[in-house]
Amino acid sequence: MTSPPEPAPSPEHARLAESPGDSDPWRLWGPYLSGRQWGTVREDYSAEGNAWESFPFEQAHARAYRWGEDGLAGLCDRFGFLNLAVAMWNGRDDRLKERLFGLTNPQGNHGEDVKEYWWHVDATPTHSWAEWLYRYPQAAYPYDALVTTNAERSRADEEFELSDTGVLHEDRFFDVRVTHAKADPGDVLVTITATNHGPDPAPLHLVPQLWFRNTWAWGQDDRLPSLRRTTAPELEDGDLVVVEAEHELLGRYMLFAEGTPQVLVCDNETNSERLYGTTNRSPHPKDAVDRAIVRGDPSGLNPEAVGTKAALHYAFEAVPPGQSVSVRLRLRSGTRPDRPFATFDRLVSDRRSEADAFYALVIPEAVDDVDRHTARRAFAGLLWCRQAYRYDVAHWLDGDPASPPPPLERRAPEPVGRNSAWRNLSIADVISMPDEWEYPWFATWDLAFHAVALAHVDPAFAKSQLLLLCREWAQHPNGQLPAYEWSFSDVNPPVHAWAAWQVYLRDGARDTDFLKRVLTKLLLNFSWWVNRKDADGSDLFEGGFLGMDNIGVFDRSREVPAGWRLEQSDATAWMAFMCLSMMRIAQELARTDHAFDDLSTTFLERFRSIADAMDSFGSHGISLWDEEDGFFYDVLSGPDGQLEPMRVRSLVGLLPLLAVANSPSWVEQELPDFTASLRWLQRHRAEQCESIMDTSGHEGSGMTLAVVDRGRLVRLLGRLLDEEEFLSPHGIRSMSAAHRDGLTLDVAGTRMSTHYTPGESDTALFGGNSNWRGPIWFPVNALLVDALHTYAAGAGRDVSVEFPTGSGQRLGLHEVAQRIEGRLVSLFRPDGEGRRPSDPRDHGHGPLWQDHPTFSEYFHGDTGIGLGASHQTGWTALVAHLICTTSVATSAVTDPSEN
Repeated sequence: MTSPPEPAPSPEHARLAESPGDSDPWRLWGPYLSGRQWGTVREDYSAEGNAWESFPFEQAHARAYRWGEDGLAGLCDRFGFLNLAVAMWNGRDDRLKERLFGLTNPQGNHGEDVKEYWWHVDATPTHSWAEWLYRYPQAAYPYDALVTTNAERSRADEEFELSDTGVLHEDRFFDVRVTHAKADPGDVLVTITATNHGPDPAPLHLVPQLWFRNTWAWGQDDRLPSLRRTTAPELEDGDLVVVEAEHELLGRYMLFAEGTPQVLVCDNETNSERLYGTTNRSPHPKDAVDRAIVRGDPSGLNPEAVGTKAALHYAFEAVPPGQSVSVRLRLRSGTRPDRPFATFDRLVSDRRSEADAFYALVIPEAVDDVDRHTARRAFAGLLWCRQAYRYDVAHWLDGDPASPPPPLERRAPEPVGRNSAWRNLSIADVISMPDEWEYPWFATWDLAFHAVALAHVDPAFAKSQLLLLCREWAQHPNGQLPAYEWSFSDVNPPVHAWAAWQVYLRDGARDTDFLKRVLTKLLLNFSWWVNRKDADGSDLFEGGFLGMDNIGVFDRSREVPAGWRLEQSDATAWMAFMCLSMMRIAQELARTDHAFDDLSTTFLERFRSIADAMDSFGSHGISLWDEEDGFFYDVLSGPDGQLEPMRVRSLVGLLPLLAVANSPSWVEQELPDFTASLRWLQRHRAEQCESIMDTSGHEGSGMTLAVVDRGRLVRLLGRLLDEEEFLSPHGIRSMSAAHRDGLTLDVAGTRMSTHYTPGESDTALFGGNSNWRGPIWFPVNALLVDALHTYAAGAGRDVSVEFPTGSGQRLGLHEVAQRIEGRLVSLFRPDGEGRRPSDPRDHGHGPLWQDHPTFSEYFHGDTGIGLGASHQTGWTALVAHLICTTSVATSAVTDPSEN
């Protein structure tokens, strides 16, 4: 008799078990509405490919989007058809606040930069419970001042932020808190509460909006959904307003609104007359709500209250200081409940309590309240930044029947025609985005890091995300994974296999079908790297910028001197790292399917060859390893055999540390092909097996495979753990602080310089909106920590090093890794005044701010101040991964497959 399944440990775990797949009921509705659709590549139909100017912020409230929608605290179905979001007006702004404002890349003195304050407060994976907070000034929003003042500033200046304008002085703002709670998969309860924190009464208009994405204006599908105010006698209620939505796929939904808001209905259509001086498709375009509320002009509204966009206008003429006003909504499929709000408060309270119960199980009991708060906020950011992403490149390149034909330049070969080599890419999925506003599109290596953190709360979704980019509608036929929307052909580091292994372990090391699916697709990706990024078959790779934007003295993707080739320490290390990750997956699969035994042998051999190449190559025998400096460097290889090391101490030279794996003791008995090949290599190619270190003298150990042997490991760690070089109070810097005074190199006869820059970038390389010349970046820090734990569990078990270098205090590698983890987590631990090191410069002090950590894109190399994108919970959410794993044994120790 089959025993019954064990009961789920919490109601949220039960919901996840009910809906493991992307199309399952509890996943139909979520925060999938983008934080920004304007300025994206998808909406750019220009000849020159200038997405920021092709669809600017100023047009967003009056122009229909082609591929998606955006909004505040947005909620939509997973297909992005029906959307619900909050808009607001303070009586002074020149437009409704319908979406977040920020500077485009050319406008910002450090690149694109959102100019708002908001926080993802809480969320569960099924979106059964979620909370979001927005800080809305009571004065007129200073759009023009933010644009003009930043335009006057140079890269040497700080960014001019919203708080610098003075509009938040004396706490003259509303905190607008939005909560979502699902009564069932098709029934969402929404509460909007605004609190006046200022000293005087202030007006506020809350304007929830329900609308359909425009799918009918492009000549592809003319089926028209509809929204209408329901006026049937049985629904008349003086304290209740109902808007009915009908869609061919979604069916019938009803939005119930408490009170007596004014119902404003128009169409989600472009106001062509206003923007271009041409005839409108609809006499009721999408900006009619804005004009009615802000300008008192209702002429664009449909007097029949029928259309594809509806707004509920709640006007509060004077909210007293310290007081709050609330709006309650219920979006429900099917029939109308007898009393839509009778059980509202109880259901909301239940979902909040269930979220607490869920996170009490996810975050280990040993974690203190401060770190628990950080982890839960990090998970909330990850879960709020899932977005419905639609992009069919062939369709986008060729254009729509009802639109003017795209310019021919769009279909020209890359790089003139953006993404023109990616006609296979056709995605319509919910994807975890790096950031709600600054990066509202996926990036492949970002997504891998997201999956590792997501696996703690939603392993099924984490696995689906890794598989998605390996599917035939995303992965190029040649095997390349798409990098990111602005250029799918750019190259991201190959971290997918590592992430898949981490997710497998987090999920209990039982889903071998997932590993098989990932591994078979990554074989194509591995072949692409070998065939496209190893120009001469030397096993030394030239990946390009590899995600670390401006870390080199020149653009490594495009500015390599003519006739020269850049043999990259990091590209080659990434490939060794990928080999070991795929070898480890193949070993695991070979335990139950011996067909994978020889595949694990293949990756053993490929790793060994790459490790050997890093040690010595070329007719001059120059190594990527510099014995005198004790560091790895990129090397320029010239047309006449010249070899010029790029002697910049940066993460480029530390990444070889990542290429390490422990092959378990059971391999010798269970994988005969792997074992026989290894023994043959050790007998007949002993001089090429320095990267294979026997650890069989230790209980439970087999061997450690690593690019960096014990001797070089100690020397590299001497640099990495030196506080005058890489070790900062809050993690590992991306460039050595030894370069504070600058460094000049001869690059193929040209003098080029760089210097340690701990904060924002001071160059325009890669747009200047990120900086890898000194700041702390969470993803690579997490990889380095994982590598140290792996060494400590294998060949580095008996190694001890000074921590910090020169201190005289010697620690084992596990403890070194834990100390670095502690420094990373300390970014989010407040001091006695409630201020965190990671708080951006412009964030305020005091009780209204101190509960709200900000998960920045990267952090100042000396102070830890948050920099770059301000809501990059994508990879900075790895802090939650560290918090949830460092309080117990590390992943390298608790690998279930060791048993």
